[in-house]
Amino acid sequence: MQAETGPEWLSEEVKTGTTIIAIEFKGGVVLGSDSRVSAGESVVNRVMNKLSPLHDKIYCALSGSAADAQTIAEMVNYQLDVHSIEIDKDPKVCSAATLVRNISYKYKEELSAHLIVAGWDRRDGGQVFATLNGLLTRQPFAVGGSGSSYVYGFVDAEYRKDMTKEECQQFVVNTLALAMNRDGSSGGVAYIVSIDEHGAEEKVVLGNDLPTFFDQ
Repeated sequence: MQAETGPEWLSEEVKTGTTIIAIEFKGGVVLGSDSRVSAGESVVNRVMNKLSPLHDKIYCALSGSAADAQTIAEMVNYQLDVHSIEIDKDPKVCSAATLVRNISYKYKEELSAHLIVAGWDRRDGGQVFATLNGLLTRQPFAVGGSGSSYVYGFVDAEYRKDMTKEECQQFVVNTLALAMNRDGSSGGVAYIVSIDEHGAEEKVVLGNDLPTFFDQ
């Protein structure tokens, strides 16, 4: 006799969605994310900040399972605090990205999360790192989440090397606005963090203040 397994929906994978982005400029980085947390077709949180601090001048953008991504960020935040005390100076961005990569790969069967790590340090300035399934690569910009597939063409066409801080901020806002318009799993408000040698500056752009495009 076959064992009772319960309703089919209990064993189905819950689909999540988001849009995250980070970009380097001369002297720093800009990170951005939407704020919607979804589980399948349901919106479970409208205003979650997916830009999590790992250290004073290092942040990460979260995608995948919210609980898994937040757990990784908290673990790395603790380890970086200990590391900075040991070396008596601020940690490197590459060190933070390596910690994220190591944890993500070690628990790849248990955790479902993808983090983009970005920040500024005295050695290499502004840096953006993509970490996924053991991969660690520095890129001039990186996008992730379900909304990224809608904006790859836009970011490839609009990205220019050596953009200013203000141009990068507008680039991030435009990218998020387009993704949130097309992707049903992305939405809410846009969270923006700009990081340079002076520290991190956080900003929120409300949904009504996001730029509109021709089809709106």
